[in-house]
Amino acid sequence: MPLGLNRPQIVLLGVNHNTAPVEVRERLSLSGSDTPALRLFAELPSCEEVVFLSTCNRVEILVSASRLDEVKESIKGLWQDRGEMDSSTLQEVLYEYEGMSAIRHLFRVASSLDSMVVGEPQILGQLKDAYRMASEAKTAGMVLNRLLHKAFSVAKRVRTETRIASHAVSISYAAVELGKKIFGDLAGKSGMLIGAGEMAELAAQHLLASGADKLVVANRTLSRAVELARSLEGSAISLEEVEDALVDADIVISSTGAPGIILGKDQVKRIMRPRRHRLLFIIDIAVPRDIDPKVNDIDNVYLYDIDDLKGVIEFNKAEREKEASKANRMVEAEVIKFMAWMESLNVVPVIQHLQEKAEAVRQKELSRSHKVLGPLNDEQQKALDVLTRSIVQKILHDPIVFLKKGAQEKDSEMMLDAACLLFGIDGLEDTERQQDKGLSDANQDKTIRKRP
Repeated sequence: MPLGLNRPQIVLLGVNHNTAPVEVRERLSLSGSDTPALRLFAELPSCEEVVFLSTCNRVEILVSASRLDEVKESIKGLWQDRGEMDSSTLQEVLYEYEGMSAIRHLFRVASSLDSMVVGEPQILGQLKDAYRMASEAKTAGMVLNRLLHKAFSVAKRVRTETRIASHAVSISYAAVELGKKIFGDLAGKSGMLIGAGEMAELAAQHLLASGADKLVVANRTLSRAVELARSLEGSAISLEEVEDALVDADIVISSTGAPGIILGKDQVKRIMRPRRHRLLFIIDIAVPRDIDPKVNDIDNVYLYDIDDLKGVIEFNKAEREKEASKANRMVEAEVIKFMAWMESLNVVPVIQHLQEKAEAVRQKELSRSHKVLGPLNDEQQKALDVLTRSIVQKILHDPIVFLKKGAQEKDSEMMLDAACLLFGIDGLEDTERQQDKGLSDANQDKTIRKRP
């Protein structure tokens, strides 16, 4: 009786910022090893296809394999050995997904639904880098090729069909988004940074990305202001020059480490006349505050502090969560579609055997007919070949359609075994299952799978 097919299955093991501290994630990334982590996992006999993802917030290994228990144990063993971790510690922080759960998790990761900040774009680029390395190392075959490309497609749909990434959830980004609401458009506006720290630099990058075309950096240490201004293609001034420079500024973002107020109401009031009372937008994200709160009392001056921004951010996080619900529904629909494709893999070898057997019969009968018909010219030979090939294809059409449709049914294994018995298909366990046709990387090595 024909044995049931042993199709490839998907397994994902990993840790992230929610399950493991950074010191554990560092160990599991195997970054200190002389051999790249991807190659170490790929060399495990049970890992037939491998993609390895390592970022600051997560370490995950995605595998296509036929024997799930064996592959999971071998991965854990490698992590324990190379990461110098005991099994109990690893088990406490590790999450494991199989089949549909693994596919769902990957799609959610790619779509930034599992990130520390929902909707952040970096993870998709990191996942693409991980896949590129697997492709170059030829550790991703038919199954993972298709799975990763589908993950990228799902992530694109989520970003284009929802507003999951349209709400600012960082202080610096929220500051610039608030400026857009005040001015409507930042194109051609002049910006000023008071302070040259990381927060100010991030805000400056958002300003430039939003269309601001002039940038002035003021800092207590002028050399640092010059350094940052050069990287941003702006100009640098000292803190003593801030009042005069305010005459030309439209947006001011202040983020110094000063112990008290560095810009008072009287200073801002003095520059409004030479500004011709043009609108001035000031964002104070320093703690303690840099700008006197009374500045907000001046006409045509809008002052926001970090608490105002936090309120905006909390609202935006709630909005992102609403959009995440829509995104999760998209992910679930795509998971079901991909699982249907996975289920259909069982039927491919049976169809291939059926076609090969029919072709062998056709060739044998053609050979016998030549003895009866005698020599044929090229035109007659071609006509006979077309005729017999057409007959075979028409006879096989209905059984093949039936097998493809039935591959997704619950009793598909029983149906395939019955088909093998009905058509006399034997030795399926010894055949290479080359199923990489039509996929993105035609040069990938075909994955060979055998029945137990």
